[in-house]
Amino acid sequence: MDRVPLRQVAGLALPALPVLAAEPLYLLVDTAVVGHLGGTQLGALGVGAIVLAQLSTQLTFLSYGTTARAARLHGAGRRDQAVAEGVQATWLALGVGVLLVAVGQLLARPVAEALAGPGAVADAAVGWLRIALLGVPLILVTLAGNGWMRGVQDTRRPLRYVLAGNAVSAVLCPLLVGGWGFEGSAVANVAGQVVAGTLFLRAIGSERVPPRPRVEVMRAQLVLGRDLVLRSLAFQACFVSATAVAARTSVGAVGAHQVVLQLWTFQALVLDSLAIAAQSLVGAALGAGEDRRATGLARQLSGYGFALGVVFAVGFAALAGVLPHVFTDDPVVLAEIPHAWWFFVALQPIAGIVFALDGVLLGAGDAKFLRTATLLAAVVGFLPLVWLSLAFGWGLVGIWLGLALFMVARLGSLVLRARSGRWAVVGAIRT
Repeated sequence: MDRVPLRQVAGLALPALPVLAAEPLYLLVDTAVVGHLGGTQLGALGVGAIVLAQLSTQLTFLSYGTTARAARLHGAGRRDQAVAEGVQATWLALGVGVLLVAVGQLLARPVAEALAGPGAVADAAVGWLRIALLGVPLILVTLAGNGWMRGVQDTRRPLRYVLAGNAVSAVLCPLLVGGWGFEGSAVANVAGQVVAGTLFLRAIGSERVPPRPRVEVMRAQLVLGRDLVLRSLAFQACFVSATAVAARTSVGAVGAHQVVLQLWTFQALVLDSLAIAAQSLVGAALGAGEDRRATGLARQLSGYGFALGVVFAVGFAALAGVLPHVFTDDPVVLAEIPHAWWFFVALQPIAGIVFALDGVLLGAGDAKFLRTATLLAAVVGFLPLVWLSLAFGWGLVGIWLGLALFMVARLGSLVLRARSGRWAVVGAIRT
């Protein structure tokens, strides 16, 4: 098999990285601006942001599922049909988005009070949420747009569109908060989402494919989406449980867990950009009927992921005495960080392979296997150890041992699946 040039992999992965990082970076700007208004507003922003994050996280099938389907069609030389997948995903995004706006307006107060309890923080969060939810249809359009463009191996336009939207939000946020107050932050969010969403709508409108909705295609996308949503829920259950147990352990433990978890999130963004390249390349190879090329790509991209993980491990090990001090100078938190840090370091090479193979199987449309493997790893590995840590006082060691077991279980299942070759189903559409 001819190896894909590293330049081609980087050409897909590197533009995807800023797209993945754009929202977390904007939230940092938003937090810095709102933080000067006071603790109530900052807490309300935290409540509102986590609600929006959950909505976009659970609906990432509009991006990943669309990439898988569009990449196969693109590989088969049927670019118009690949773009048509984007049209149907965009209709789905608009329909689901409008529904979520309506439901969200009704449930904003109960959800805010469930997260923050009745009081000033919940009251502020309700007003922010009711404005910010208006941008949800455009958030989902952006997910769908990223999906079909990655499928046709165009990662440069999504980069420009997402950065344009985030730039508008970042510029407007301090201006609107200064003149309007806390809710100006939500208005800035919506303005940025309108800009990005409009650019994606214009891009798909210029492709000259039939714009009418096709129920049968949207139904197939929802079936794939169901498995990806269940997989995503397993991740959420694990990480929410870990934070809850850390919070019940001690102030130092939850602070240390937050520091290391944020670094884990950072490296996950980098590795996820490699997974996006894997989705596009593997989907295209299978669409072209080249199953041997697809299995060779799985080995090659796993090697890249492992190498990247080793680089991360060496770097984070070397910075063990320095990097935590960038995040905190609290001696109690700093004393707890080593209990999680060395698990975090040791898991880097494993994470590199896992993320790469996740991308390979997502590109192949092997969502049912990914769903089942992730659920089993969560139920058998992560969740029992996390909650046993609370019962027996194992602290961060138990929590991060649970994460380690979760990752090792995923690694084993993914490697076995990749070697079996059963995922490499050729054709423009996986059946």
